[in-house]
Amino acid sequence: MNKPTGSEIRVASPLKAWASRFALLLLVGAAFGLMLIGRTNTLLVEDTRSAVTDMVTPILDAVSQPVDTFSGVIEQAESFTRLSAENQLLKEQNARLLQWQAVARRLEAENAALRTLNNMVPDPAMSFITARVVGDPGGAFVRTVLINAGDRNGVEKGQAAITGDGLAGRVAEVGQRSARVLLLTDINSRVPVVVGNGRDRAVLAGDNTNAPELLYLGPTAKVQVGDRVTTSGHGGVFPPGLPIGVVSGVSDKGIRVRPFVDWSHMEVLRIVDYEMTGIIDFEAQVGAARAAAAAGGEPASGSANAQ
Repeated sequence: MNKPTGSEIRVASPLKAWASRFALLLLVGAAFGLMLIGRTNTLLVEDTRSAVTDMVTPILDAVSQPVDTFSGVIEQAESFTRLSAENQLLKEQNARLLQWQAVARRLEAENAALRTLNNMVPDPAMSFITARVVGDPGGAFVRTVLINAGDRNGVEKGQAAITGDGLAGRVAEVGQRSARVLLLTDINSRVPVVVGNGRDRAVLAGDNTNAPELLYLGPTAKVQVGDRVTTSGHGGVFPPGLPIGVVSGVSDKGIRVRPFVDWSHMEVLRIVDYEMTGIIDFEAQVGAARAAAAAGGEPASGSANAQ
C-alpha cells in the first residue's frame, strides 16, 4: 500500500481544515437549496422521496422481521406460562370438585336410605310459570303487584311468587288474564319462618314497610343481626327452605328483616305451584261455612256440632 507523500499531506490539510470550519454553513446552504427545489419543483421532490422510500422499505422490512419474530416468541412464551398456571389451577379446582362430588354422592345415598327407613313422604311435584309485573298499585296502605298471567295460565290462589333473590309473596287474587300478588311487606302478610342456625320459629309479619317484623319468637330464641330467615314449611302454603332475607335490626321495638328481593326493580315473577294449599283450603272451607250460616244454614251447623 502506497503511503501519502509529503506534498499530498500539505494539500489535504488546508482542505480538511476549511471543510471543518465551513461544514455548518455548507449544511445550512444545502438544506436551504433543498427547500427551494421543493418549492419550485414539487414533482421532482415527490419522485425522489418515493424512490428513496422504495429503496429503504425492503431494508426496514428485513430488519423488522426478526424483531416481530422475537416479539411473537416472547408472547407465545408468556401465553404458555399463563396457560400452564391456569391449567394447574383448573386441576386443583377439579380435584376439589371431585372430592365434593364424592361427598354429595355419599350424602345422597345416606339420605335415600334414611328416607326409606323412615318411610318419609316425598315432597310434592313443583311446576311454575313466569309472568311480568304489569302494575304496581302499592302505596302507603297496600303492598301488592299485578302480573299478566291468570287462571287460563294455571295461576291459582296461594301459589308462591319468587324472584331470583328469594320469596316475594303469594298469589292473593286470580282473574282470567291477570292475578294480584300479595307481597311479604303488606300488612296482611303472615309467613311462618325459621331464623338463624338455631332454626328458631317465628312469623314474618308485614307492616307496609320495606323491613317486615318477626313475631312470636320463643323466649329462648337468640337472634342476631345477619341471621338468615327462610320459610319453615308450617301452614301448608310454602315449602321449607325458601330464602326470605336476613335480620337487619334487633331492638326493644322489635326485630326487623331485610328481604332479599329488590322491590324497586321487580319486573318478573316466577309463580310456583308447590301443591301446598293447606291454609287456602282451610280458608275456603271457613268461607263456605260462613256463607251457609248467613243463608240460614243453622241445621248444618248443628249437625257439624253433633259430629
